[in-house]
Order: sequence, then C-alpha cells, then structure tokens
Amino acid sequence: MNDINPADLGKEMGTVSVSQITSIIKNTLESCFVNLTVTGEISGFKKATSGHIYFTLKDENACISCVLWRTKAFGLDFVPKNGDKVVVHGNVSVYEARGTYQIVCSSLKLCGIGDILAMLEKRKREYEKEGLFDENRKKAIPSRPKKIVIITSGTGAALHDIMNVLKRRNAGIDLLVLPAAVQGNNSSKEIVFRIQEANEFLLGDVIIVGRGGGSLEDLLSFSEDNVVRAISESEIPIISAVGHEIDWALSDYVADLRAPTPSAAAEMVCRESIEEKDKALKLTKAIISSINSKLMEEKLRFSNCNISFSHYIVDNRLSNARMRNESYIESWRTLVLRRFDLQKASFSRIKTELEALSPQKILDRGFSIVTDENKNVISNSKMLSKGAGFEIQFAKGRIKAVCKGVE
Repeated sequence: MNDINPADLGKEMGTVSVSQITSIIKNTLESCFVNLTVTGEISGFKKATSGHIYFTLKDENACISCVLWRTKAFGLDFVPKNGDKVVVHGNVSVYEARGTYQIVCSSLKLCGIGDILAMLEKRKREYEKEGLFDENRKKAIPSRPKKIVIITSGTGAALHDIMNVLKRRNAGIDLLVLPAAVQGNNSSKEIVFRIQEANEFLLGDVIIVGRGGGSLEDLLSFSEDNVVRAISESEIPIISAVGHEIDWALSDYVADLRAPTPSAAAEMVCRESIEEKDKALKLTKAIISSINSKLMEEKLRFSNCNISFSHYIVDNRLSNARMRNESYIESWRTLVLRRFDLQKASFSRIKTELEALSPQKILDRGFSIVTDENKNVISNSKMLSKGAGFEIQFAKGRIKAVCKGVE
C-alpha cells in the first residue's frame, strides 16, 4: 500500500483506497517539509488541559494549523496569544485519521524579540551611565504605610491580586486605585500622569506601579523613557511590580524597590504588620507557657504547706499583684491622657490656623468683598463700568450699590 508511486496515480492503475492516497500524501509531505522555519500571526490559540498548545499560523493569504507539545511549551519564555507575530520551527505532519496536515513545532519565538531586547539593553546602559539606577537615589519604603496608591489597569488581574493580599494581611490599610492603561500607544502617558498626580496631591505613602504578565512587547510601556524618568523624579517611594518573576522592565531598575509580581508587592508593603502579629502571637504563647509553669511550681509548693499558710501566701501574692496591676493601669492612664493632650493641642493648632484663613475672620477685621451682579469677585476697578451695579459684603450684612465712576 505504501509502495505506490505518486507519479503513477494519474495512470490507469485502478481504484485506490482513502488510506492509500492519504499514506502517499503523508509520506510525500513529511519527507519534503522538514526543519521548516515559518513566520506568521497566531489565531485560534488554545491551550489544552494536557498542556499541549494548538493554534493557527496565518498571513494575508493563507493559514496552517500548528501544535506545540507540552514538553516544548513548558520552556516558553513568553505567554502566546492571538495576534502575536511569531517564528515557528518544526516539521509538517499529516494526521491520517482526519486527512489534515499541520506543523509540529519544536520551537516558538516572538518576531523581533531580539531587536526589542537590544533596544532595552541600550536604554539600560544609558540610564546606568546617567545614574538613574544608583542605590543612593532610592528612597526607603515605609515600614507602616497608612495609604497605598496602586497604579495599574482598573480591570486587570494585578489589581485583584494586590487587593486580595492586602485585605488578607492588613485589612485596615487605606488603598487608592489610580487606573491607567498598561499596554498600547498611550499607556506610558497615562502611567506618567498618574505618578505625577499622586505626587502633586500627596495621595499616599507608597506607590505600587505594575501589571500582570505578558509578552516582552506587552511590558514595553514600563520601559518607556517618560515612565522611567517619572519614577525617578517621584517624591513618593515607588515599588515596580511588572509581570511574573521571570519578566522585567526598566521600571524595575529605577524604582525604589522591585517586586517579582504584583502580589509580592502587596506583601512587601504590609510585611511589618504581619511580623508584628507573629511576634505578638509568639509573645502570647510564651506568657501563657510561663504562667502555666509558675502555676505548676506554686501548686507543688502549696502541696507541702498547710492550708492556713497557703492562704497567707496566696493573699499576699494577690495583694502584690493588685498593686502592680493598679500601677500598670495608672501608667497606662497617664500615657493615654498625655497622648490625648498632644492630639488635642495639635487639633487646636490646626483649628486656629484654619480659622485664621477663614473669609469670615478677614471680614471681621474690617475688610469687605465686592462682587458684580453675577457674583464674580471684583479685584480691579477696571472690572466695573459707570452705571454698573455691584454688591459689598461686610462681616455682618451686605449692601447693593451702583458705580458712579471709575478711577
């Protein structure tokens, strides 16, 4: 069946079976199309539960099915998706049961990835020479930040991961999400705007800038010059959390701290509170253990004493404990009252400053506010004309007037 020559099929050789013709096609294609290198765009991407990857490679005029077995897919350095322009290397294979052919890929790489890496390495060297990556420029991350600013996609998985971690580890922390595009032509401008906005209005104690994983091209926004310089100029400490652990962007080098993933960034900013909680638990266990040990020791001692003497010892110790307890309570009360006094003084000072800036206070000192008929404040005589009506507001009451002339 496999010995039929393709050239003989056009001659009168009788009827051939489907298996025979398919076998000839299989042998012909698989022997001719070996070690191919093909470029095209991924479409119909699908990753099976087995780990195998199936997709169609297409260009303007044609398409061909492709498969990348699990053992090869495991070593990919990027996450393929529909629309990616790639280079595949492999052999043509015919699946006889369906009469279809495909490329069995031995490798899968993004087109132009070498050029992108070369460009990023060049930028990295320039920034290093400029000193943007120097350690002495980096700011310390607060150990107990009260408010955290998150700059990422408002609908991405990165935001979901960060919020889950912070909610689990420190539910009392304040979060402010400044959504920005993290991929596309204008994404770097949005990221820069959000960084500058957070600094201008002092919106937080630390900023997390990042996104979930993706291809090298997907992460390019975080390597753009305007983003790198905005991070470098930020007065608020910034944590760069771009992609997965194997991913990287130039923002990682210029930021005050680099997190391997967005979730890791969330763990970093609330690490202190978790450590304090662990210390408190350990201290509690140690105190309970010490108390139990002391109780056992006293129990053994009391077992050798008469009842009256035991009562004396217990009463004496309880009395001492009460006095120590009262002393502790008084110390705490003094400390709490002192802190209340400090807070009260602080609030009083702020209140005084705010009252000094109050428009009413200014009016009380003899000043007045002049507005035109549209309630616009008159700060210049040229804003009025002869015959125009205006209003003068005093600390108490207001009058309406008409302009008789302008000097």
